[in-house]
Amino acid sequence: MARDRESRMDSNIKDFVVKIRRCASVVKGGRRFSFNALVVVGDESGKVSYGYGKANEVPPAVEKALKDGQENLRRTKRVSMKGETIPHRIVGRFGASKVILVPAGPGTGVKAGPGVREVLQACGIRNILTKTHGSTNPLNLVKATIAGLLALRSREEVAALRGVEL
Repeated sequence: MARDRESRMDSNIKDFVVKIRRCASVVKGGRRFSFNALVVVGDESGKVSYGYGKANEVPPAVEKALKDGQENLRRTKRVSMKGETIPHRIVGRFGASKVILVPAGPGTGVKAGPGVREVLQACGIRNILTKTHGSTNPLNLVKATIAGLLALRSREEVAALRGVEL
């Protein structure tokens, strides 16, 4: 469900609708429905974020989520990548969800489940293996994946932290 949107912020931003949920509240006259939308936003070159929106209908919920995601995208740092994959194995955790991200060789593709796949595609990663453990709540999976990607370090960053030369 990827769509290219001409946004005011940047024209090369891709967005993916991960999940739309219907919520019902029982009132005197029956049920009143509202909708929640989870959207992943990225520029396919290392920046990725998510947005969450709620409204009484689906399109406004998606629009609110997109706006939230684009605002969050400005505040996030760039993910360190090694070509079209990640530099090393990492585990991202959020809540009861755990996502294991493993680098893969060229031609492997994105081997990931829903939620995780959208984050990796929005980030611009083309070859990766993933495994999820624990909760499969889409919001927690998205947050765990982003946490794992932001914890990645390049060789240069590790060398600087250790105080050694490559």
